[in-house]
Amino acid sequence: MHLVQSMAYANETPWHGLGNRLAPHQPLDVWAQQAGMDWQIESADVQYTDNGSGTLHAFPDQKVLYRSDTQSPLSVVSKRFRVVQPAEILEFYRDLTEVGGFELETAGVLKEGRKLWALAKTGHSARLKGGDEVKGYLLLATACDGTLATTAQFTSIRVVCNNTLAIALGDNAGAVKVGHRSQFDAQAVKRQLGIAISSWDAFMTRMKALAACKLSDASVERYLQRVLTEQAQGANDPAPANARAFNTVATLFSGKGMGSQLTSSAGTAWGLLNSVTEYVDHHRRARSSDHRRDGAWFGQGASLKQKAWDEALKLVA
Repeated sequence: MHLVQSMAYANETPWHGLGNRLAPHQPLDVWAQQAGMDWQIESADVQYTDNGSGTLHAFPDQKVLYRSDTQSPLSVVSKRFRVVQPAEILEFYRDLTEVGGFELETAGVLKEGRKLWALAKTGHSARLKGGDEVKGYLLLATACDGTLATTAQFTSIRVVCNNTLAIALGDNAGAVKVGHRSQFDAQAVKRQLGIAISSWDAFMTRMKALAACKLSDASVERYLQRVLTEQAQGANDPAPANARAFNTVATLFSGKGMGSQLTSSAGTAWGLLNSVTEYVDHHRRARSSDHRRDGAWFGQGASLKQKAWDEALKLVA
């Protein structure tokens, strides 16, 4: 089952092989059309018919959101809910692509229009030992069903395996989030993200430190226990479901992972971190590859990768 309803992409074919391929540097109206984002989110009052008299009543505290093109319902939300339109997701990148050196790479519609996203290359990249290349991206996503605040997130993608990893902005969680009770102000979000452009250098320094950090078998096992063991009922009661994750990550790290035999990764903290991110992005159990990617960007997978990053930094502290 695919969560992706429509999408467009430039450069490499995306994770599920679907979508409309565009030549680089296309205008935003072409992206909107080819990504299936050339429609608006409309709203109407919630009404209901009582069983007794058949009278139509209004429910003033709620509104129903629906697509302007198909009239398909999207969600029922509070009257205070502030909608972010598909066009606003793409428009966010206009000045970044026209004068900032960014390049849109994917954009599209998830869950029939309930979630929207676009991802652009920032132009930042780093090359670690053995030709291990990591590129910087900016992800913007929103949802109109209450499952996601409008989120702008700097992320890195490791070229050899397409593993994604959030780039932290200073001491915070690595994302700027605007709840749907607030007006989405694209320029204000970009001002907040401005500090992250320079933080690429700090991220690159940390990557190089991880790639230079050789690990013993014991430290690898302790790291995996800290990252992959969740607590169940008791304080010392690890959830047994993580045995599969532990074994998969250990196998990826020992040489089976994509890029695991590069100089930057073999036996290093960088390789161990990427074994976790590869597990989350490519191997974690999910209903489909789309569900896995959704979780890796926004859900439990993203949280697990953040935990893996935090624990990896402790290895080089």
